[in-house]
Amino acid sequence: MSHLLCALLSLLSFAALLESAQWKLQENVIVIESQWDAEAPASIVQLTCDSSEEQVYWEKDSEWKQEGKALTAAVKEFPDAGNYSCLSQQSHRVLSSHLLLIAKINSQGHMLRWILKSFQGSSETFLKCEAKNYSGIFTCSWMTENTSPNVKFTIRSLKGPQGNVSCSSPVAVTKGPLSTYTAQCHLESFCPFAEEHQPVHILLEVIDLVEYENYSTSFFIRDIIKPDPPQCQYVATNGTVTWTYPRTWSTPNSYFPLTFKVKVKRPRKHRYQVLDTEEQSLQLAAPGPAEVWLQARDCCYLSSWSEWSSPCR
Repeated sequence: MSHLLCALLSLLSFAALLESAQWKLQENVIVIESQWDAEAPASIVQLTCDSSEEQVYWEKDSEWKQEGKALTAAVKEFPDAGNYSCLSQQSHRVLSSHLLLIAKINSQGHMLRWILKSFQGSSETFLKCEAKNYSGIFTCSWMTENTSPNVKFTIRSLKGPQGNVSCSSPVAVTKGPLSTYTAQCHLESFCPFAEEHQPVHILLEVIDLVEYENYSTSFFIRDIIKPDPPQCQYVATNGTVTWTYPRTWSTPNSYFPLTFKVKVKRPRKHRYQVLDTEEQSLQLAAPGPAEVWLQARDCCYLSSWSEWSSPCR
C-alpha cells in the first residue's frame, strides 16, 4: 500500500511539474517549456478572453478554433504555439490575444539551444561581453545562422526591466550564412576607481515566431576588459619602436597601466620574434627593415590581450 501511495504521489508531483513548466514572459506572452521527444506529454494552457462580451470565438493564427470565453490549448510542438485571439461574434473585432512560445528542454529540464551559434573555441558560450576600458561601457555580442526577419532579441539586466544597465538596440553584420549581433551597454553609476563588489548580470532573450530561448552571463567589468591595440611607429634606421596608449583606454595611464607585446618579423625570415615590455618604446637588437606589431593588456588584472595592431608606420 505504501509503495502504491508513493507512486501516486510521484505521479501527482510530475503532473504538477508539467503544469508549472509555463510562465509569463510579458503581458499576454506565455512561454511553455516542452520536452523535445515523442513520449513527452503536451503542456495544457488555459486561456480566458479578457472582455465583457459573452458571444466570442477563438482563432489561432487566423484559423477558427472554437466558441466560448475559455480555451484549453495543448502545446508540445511548434504548430501548437503561436497567436491565440479572442474575437467578437458580432463585429469580428479582436478583443484579446495571447502569444504562446515554446522553449525546448531535454528530460533533465535543460534548455536546448538551436537559434544561436556558439563562439569558436567554446560549445557553451553563446553570449559574450567585452569592455575597452573602465568607463562602465561594454559591448555584448552573439551569433546566429538563422536569417529569418522574425527573430527578435532583447538584452537587459537581470535586475528588473533594465536594472542599472541600459543597452542599445542590437545591430547585425552578416557574412555568408552567419550573422553577428552587437549591442552597446552602459553600467550606470559605475566608478572606474572603486573596487567592484557586485557582478553585472545580463540576460539575452530570443524570440523566433513561436520559439523562445534565453542566454545569460555574469561578470565583473575588470574580467571582460580587452583594450584596443596601441598606435605605434618604427624607425628602421636605428631600430626604435615607439607607441602610445590606445585613445579609448582609461586615464590616467599611471592608474591604469598596460603591458605590451612587440612582434617583429624580418624580411626572408619565417619566424617571429616576440618581446614583452611595460615601457612605451623598445630598441631592437638590430636596426633595418622589419614588420612590427603591438599588443596590449591590463597590467594589473591581466585582462585579455588586444588584437594585434596594424604594422607600425
